[in-house]
Amino acid sequence: MNYDAGECTVLMLLDLTSAFDTVDHLILLDRLNHWVGVSGTALEWFKSYLSNRSFFVATSKFRSAVSSLAYGVPQGSVLGPLLFLLYLLPLLQLLSSFSDISYHCYADDIQLYISFRPPDVSKLQILQSCLDSVRDWLAGNYLQLNADKSEIIVFAPEKFVPHVVKNLGPLASYSKSSIRNLGVTFDPALTLDTHVKSLVRSCFYHLRNIAKLSPIVSRSELEMIIHAFVSSRLDYCNSLFTCLSNASLERLQGVQNVAARLLTKHHKHSHATPLLIQLHWLPVKFRVQFKIIIMTYRALHSVAPTYLSDLLLSYHPSRSLRSCDQGLLVVPYTRLKTKGHRAFVSVAPRLWNSLPLSLRSVDSVMSFKKQLKTYLFKLAFG
Repeated sequence: MNYDAGECTVLMLLDLTSAFDTVDHLILLDRLNHWVGVSGTALEWFKSYLSNRSFFVATSKFRSAVSSLAYGVPQGSVLGPLLFLLYLLPLLQLLSSFSDISYHCYADDIQLYISFRPPDVSKLQILQSCLDSVRDWLAGNYLQLNADKSEIIVFAPEKFVPHVVKNLGPLASYSKSSIRNLGVTFDPALTLDTHVKSLVRSCFYHLRNIAKLSPIVSRSELEMIIHAFVSSRLDYCNSLFTCLSNASLERLQGVQNVAARLLTKHHKHSHATPLLIQLHWLPVKFRVQFKIIIMTYRALHSVAPTYLSDLLLSYHPSRSLRSCDQGLLVVPYTRLKTKGHRAFVSVAPRLWNSLPLSLRSVDSVMSFKKQLKTYLFKLAFG
């Protein structure tokens, strides 16, 4: 989506009912064979993994009879989401036939989105046609769309939002003021304020509980618990935090400061910067930069999704300059500081170009991560 160009984007999240439980094993094996090319011993391994499964229901001291399980892939396993995506391969091909529709799939979460200029609002009919085709395919493959949990959100300049919603037609009933997408709450203005409020509230809830444990656990165990329940939440999808206001970033930094004081057993009013240095923790702002730069590195070395790699263009000046072999990226022009300027296509090249040449030239991702953290730590604390 590109607010700088005045584009409108409609994002639709589709929820499937009991998706993992209804996968037909025979159809899945056929798709593994004919769509992916798995055969021989490998195909037999998948067959043995899926076959001879059974289940029963137990409550209190009572247990039902054991029944065979001819459908479904094991949930909670590493293979479960992957097998389900393989089962959906024909659906992904169907979605690809709608040239104006973009999509992402993660397990049973399907996202459809379409971008258009305000005068081209008629393109929304394509979204309706795509949804109808998806429903038909699901019906023929033992899957069902959960209409109650399917949602739409419109990202557009505020003055265009009512016009877009009006032209959604039957889809207007799915329209929401905010949606939760893979654990992140999106709002139409992409401020993520609602997400930050929820995140801060959740982190402080866990910090209060962890504080009760601090007298009875060792420091190493306490640090492990803090990272598991607090740091992991601050880092989750933090590459999106480039759109946060300074006030929201300060709220997240406040959470990290409290965690640092709890771990080092300092008073709640003590200055947090020396504690972060002592713990060798990057501040929240620089953790965001760390995540984006790592994604940029992976994209440039072809180990990231192509939809990210396609956003990055190498800088080639029209005449011979010293910057020709510096590994720089093109920084696109953006008109709005609060929208396009904070998008990955703009932020990633700016952060990448700010790195020293010696760091941009590192050829190992592990070595790059280590040197990047050292560089950002010095940048954060001098």
